[in-house]
Amino acid sequence: MNTQNTPTTTRTPDVWPTLQAHDAPALIDFLVGTVGFLRTAVYEDGGRVAHAQLDWPEGGAVMLGSYDPAGDGCLKPGSFGAYVVTDHVDELYARLARAGVQVVREIEDQPYGSREFAITDPEGNKWSFGTYRGEPRPN
Repeated sequence: MNTQNTPTTTRTPDVWPTLQAHDAPALIDFLVGTVGFLRTAVYEDGGRVAHAQLDWPEGGAVMLGSYDPAGDGCLKPGSFGAYVVTDHVDELYARLARAGVQVVREIEDQPYGSREFAITDPEGNKWSFGTYRGEPRPN
């Protein structure tokens, strides 16, 4: 833990993006089998995914579950977006393009120094992948 007010090079996943899916098992299979997330935990309840944790191998994670329109604060499937940091952006882009994943923004270098691209998943959510790790925290 960094106890001083100095920039850190590694950030822990203190913010957990969450999303819901019409077909949560299929979305989990896509994110794990095609994109490369790690299936850390999946809890089912009555044939529905009550909670799933998918970790990104390079750090961070998302939580997801089956869509429940009666639930409080539910996001409709397809309304989610996330930026995922990777040091392997070119390899990931090539692998996902070969797999026929819908690319919505081609890979390119950005003026702020990142190299990135974006896809949509089978539910319509937008996933951006790039090398930008954020700015250092101020002192």
